[in-house]
Amino acid sequence: MRKTVLITGGAGFIGSHFTEYLLAHYPDYEVRVLDALTYAGRRENLAAVEGDPRFIFIHGDVRDKQTVREAMQGAHDVVHFAAETHVDRSILDPDAFITTDVYGSFVMLETARQVGVERFVHVSTDEVYGAIEQGAFTEESPLRPSSPYAASKAGADLLVQAYARTYGLPVLIVRPSNTFGSRQYPEKLIPLFTVRALHDQPLPLYGDGQQRRDWLYVGDHVRAIDTVLHRGQFGEAYNIAGGNERANIEVSRLILHTLGKPESLIQFVKDRPAHDRRYALDDSKLRALGWRPEADFETALRETVLWYANHPEWWQPILQNKQDYQAFVQRWYGR
Repeated sequence: MRKTVLITGGAGFIGSHFTEYLLAHYPDYEVRVLDALTYAGRRENLAAVEGDPRFIFIHGDVRDKQTVREAMQGAHDVVHFAAETHVDRSILDPDAFITTDVYGSFVMLETARQVGVERFVHVSTDEVYGAIEQGAFTEESPLRPSSPYAASKAGADLLVQAYARTYGLPVLIVRPSNTFGSRQYPEKLIPLFTVRALHDQPLPLYGDGQQRRDWLYVGDHVRAIDTVLHRGQFGEAYNIAGGNERANIEVSRLILHTLGKPESLIQFVKDRPAHDRRYALDDSKLRALGWRPEADFETALRETVLWYANHPEWWQPILQNKQDYQAFVQRWYGR
């Protein structure tokens, strides 16, 4: 019997990689992607699977109850990526983050309860924990979000946990660290700085550039979700760490070095409000299920930067979008 997996946000960065992964590794799986194709969701991201008879695309919004019910009907498992995810945008316009990340997750959970799915994986973020000066967050650490984005994801996490406790819904939560790789919308640090460096434009680095992040390669990220989907314990959360803690300025220099560009392109700008200084995760709970990160950070970063350098046809239409990308960049970095 063929198993059906519904992936929300599957036309986005990580969701499209996970869609490819499932279809490549599970020949008996049918994969449905539900995506609203907002600015960061692009049908082109699914080009590699479009011809697969086991792949179905559904254009729709997770906030639309009828669309969600139709998409989820008959699905065995759900992996819920769909969300607004960019901190800077959440500071400018928090409304979409609350309605999509919180209300949209409620619609997904309530529908999953009604139709009786076998597993529901909610993809969260390490940012729900806030910042930590030393050590690392465990899954038992309190949620102390700093931005509207992080708060919206924390709200969704709490809803997921409530549905597990109240209704017995078979849920699992993953909280990954900063993920990077091909097809990431160029508003996040690595693709943004890569594209700007290719144009010899300044790299707007917040504050002193010493904010520290743990970087997780997208290939390791999707393997981790696969591990949790098939081996995780219902009702539990699992941190996903890359084991690659770096300061933002170090990552910026590596990008410039890869492209043969001068470090003088780094331009320090006013720090964003409530900017968390450091994130770090303890992923021993996930490792106990048999997962380990495999990517070497410097190698994966170089491959990612060169992917953008070699695929301008992917990002040039984004840069030319005056209604979204240019307006956002001008509004945010010109503040």
